[in-house]
Amino acid sequence: MESIIRRRVQVLSHHITVLPEANPVLNPVLLRSGQVKHGDAEAVIIGGMVLDIHATPSTLTNPGTTTPGKVRYFLGGVARNVAECMSKLGTKPYMISAVGLDFGGNMLLEHWKSAGLSTEGILKKKDIETPVVCIVYDLNGESAAAVASVEAIERYLTPEWISHFKGTISYAPVLMVDANLNLPSLEASCQMAAESECPVWFEPVSVAKSQRITSVFKYVTFASPNEDELIAMANALSGGNVFLPLKHNHSKDNLSTVSLFHVLKPAIWVLLEKGIKLVVVTIGSDGVFLCCKGGPNCFRIPPEKTKHTGFSGQLYRTMMQKCPPNRYSDVSKHDRNSHLFAMHFPSLPASVVRVTGAGDCLVGGTLASICAGLDIMQSVAVGISAAKAAVEAEANVPSAFSVGAIADDAKSVYSAARVLFHQSMV
Repeated sequence: MESIIRRRVQVLSHHITVLPEANPVLNPVLLRSGQVKHGDAEAVIIGGMVLDIHATPSTLTNPGTTTPGKVRYFLGGVARNVAECMSKLGTKPYMISAVGLDFGGNMLLEHWKSAGLSTEGILKKKDIETPVVCIVYDLNGESAAAVASVEAIERYLTPEWISHFKGTISYAPVLMVDANLNLPSLEASCQMAAESECPVWFEPVSVAKSQRITSVFKYVTFASPNEDELIAMANALSGGNVFLPLKHNHSKDNLSTVSLFHVLKPAIWVLLEKGIKLVVVTIGSDGVFLCCKGGPNCFRIPPEKTKHTGFSGQLYRTMMQKCPPNRYSDVSKHDRNSHLFAMHFPSLPASVVRVTGAGDCLVGGTLASICAGLDIMQSVAVGISAAKAAVEAEANVPSAFSVGAIADDAKSVYSAARVLFHQSMV
């Protein structure tokens, strides 16, 4: 405890030295008296804010010619989507990102301000080209092709910029980083969190960028890969192509949920053996695998960093009533070093409009619930509920959530969740 207090005093001293006139926005945990108010601590999200261009054909596409359809602008970016979802579930995440003073940047910033969220952590410069992603969909709403211009995230989200917000990170209940960050920025962000024992959530973003886990795995508490990202991360951490992509070994469509888990199990164990505490494997319409060592530790944020007011408080109280915590606490007695515990959380039936943003809302819903004080299993159930709402919306993040609808859907998921595996891996 003394070492933690000492580190926090050092962090506060650093900010007082670097910023003689304390900025209450850059350092929201500092009061004028110099005292820390834990209630002001907010989750920190670091990563991309992107303008998405969605092209949806109304008929089958033909090469070499235009196709009738709709082209629309949406606010996107993995980190931005996660943060917006969290804000609509009652939290006020602190976003650290970079945008240009151009058409896309102005759209992103105006929306952020209108939501009552701070823009102080967002670097704004004329010479930045705001990240843009153009996605062409097929008639089923699935992505058929996409082009991403997101170099600004790696170029401008530097360790130097992120270090301005070290005090905010130090008192955050959780830090989420997306793998769009370059390696020095990923390492700097995670190290700042580690100094104050702030848990880190690593969102892989893509197969190629997921391999950046090698530079920060020792700091990571949560990771949320899909099947392909999981394989890529396990290979990167193993130092070779130990695991083949799923499509080379099996057709996912021909695998049951249990069989799919057993195919992925060795790769999951690699991540856990490297020290990542909880692996949340997203498996599309089949739901989520929640995996950890020993048994579900019912991870919770310290009470002083949670908030039970407003929408967040309503969600907490409703979920505690509908989904009692510590559902599998009795299985935690086994040796955590050798036993793999895995649960399957099913997805929910949905009227799918578009799947873009579903994975981000799953992460956002889970993180918002953790910050509200719910345990990891309750939180994943809420995350799946938020993902359902996302696939039923046109935008990446639904315009609003209903506490009742989210809690009812989460109860269905929570009740249907089952243990897939709880055995020694030795």
